[in-house]
Amino acid sequence: MAIADDIMLLDKKLSELILKYEQYFIGLEKREPLSLLSEVEKLVRRYTGTPINNTMYKHRFTMMVARLNTYREHWNRILKLMEEGRYSRDRFISDLHTRQKRMPERSQAEQPVETAESDLDRLVHEFREARKACNLPVVNITRELIEATIEKQKPALVAKLGTEHLAFRVVIEDGKAKLKAGLRKH
Repeated sequence: MAIADDIMLLDKKLSELILKYEQYFIGLEKREPLSLLSEVEKLVRRYTGTPINNTMYKHRFTMMVARLNTYREHWNRILKLMEEGRYSRDRFISDLHTRQKRMPERSQAEQPVETAESDLDRLVHEFREARKACNLPVVNITRELIEATIEKQKPALVAKLGTEHLAFRVVIEDGKAKLKAGLRKH
């Protein structure tokens, strides 16, 4: 094989390896992708000692090796945390499974309300934090005040944007915290 083909293959396999490790860490894959890792390392070892005359290929190869090394350190750190039982995403998923087993199934109508309430709580928290960052008082900022502000703005925004699927976010402009609306992405 030529160097160009091997570098393309290395790039493809490295991307696949990164994806497989992420799937392994979130629990979609049951086993660590060690065979794919050894294939990638074999490709890297093939060209590690040989000079690459083409500058473009040499640069791409060097960047991919650096990327592999960085990811390898990251993966080893996560694997160590998993072995010690301190990996947060791992704990989050196990806690989520435990909560789902305990909770009775909810109807579809209840879920959007819960999402809207959690979005409102998130907005209140972000608005308070933004006001604190601007050195403005946060005593009067309540959930009801934010909800009333959103409800007051909603009819004009629906008319302007042509949809009721709105998403609100908190921004700081001119030293003041403000609520901004946009289209909700699905």
